[in-house]
Amino acid sequence: MSGHSKWSTIKRKKEKTDQARAKVFTRIGRELAMAVKAGGPDPDNNSKLKDVIAKAKANNVPNDNIDRIIKKAAGEGGGADYESLIYEGYGPSGIAVIVEVLTDNRNRTAGEMRHYFDKCGGNMGQSGSVMFMFERKGLIVIEGEGLDEDKVMEDALEAGADDFTFDGDVFEISTDPNSVGAVAEALSGKGYSFVSAEPAYVPATTSSIDDPDLVVKMEKLLDMFDENEDVQNVWHNWEASEEA
Repeated sequence: MSGHSKWSTIKRKKEKTDQARAKVFTRIGRELAMAVKAGGPDPDNNSKLKDVIAKAKANNVPNDNIDRIIKKAAGEGGGADYESLIYEGYGPSGIAVIVEVLTDNRNRTAGEMRHYFDKCGGNMGQSGSVMFMFERKGLIVIEGEGLDEDKVMEDALEAGADDFTFDGDVFEISTDPNSVGAVAEALSGKGYSFVSAEPAYVPATTSSIDDPDLVVKMEKLLDMFDENEDVQNVWHNWEASEEA
């Protein structure tokens, strides 16, 4: 890993998930359907689908829901067609932000994303404007309580992980972005459950915000993204304080 914890971001995502589980299920359902349409319903022959299944299980989506969505997407008229897009920009205090969306109307979504950035004192940039500040990795997060560090590291590397860190609260296991589903499946077979398991944009360095007013604006920006049903994931390089 790059030497800093993503736990503040992951923790915030988990809290939001607990507050709005139905919304999270809907978002992951879109990802599952898109993965099936792109590569078929068999996760053993569709690595993207395997990755999304791992993400779904990390977010406590029931297996019956996953199976039903896959079967529906594989059949005739499997629902609306969504387009996967990425928006990049800067939030308050120059915080780099990447927003992943699935949308059935790119003009509507682009307008909404631009509005959010502008409203919170940032600006939406062109493709590539902040992407160079991040590295694409698979990221699996496991709560550390009650687990032996050496054993988790051994199991993670045996499962195919590239790297491993432990910050005292969570284990962060990094993989090739195309292998996160396979590694998560192997670890699940060893009895592990996950806080998060998905491809991630990991920042090379992080930035803090010193002005309390700008902290409020950054939180507002993240909340606006979170409330938009088209938004699947938001990645940024803000190292929030414990109080933020």
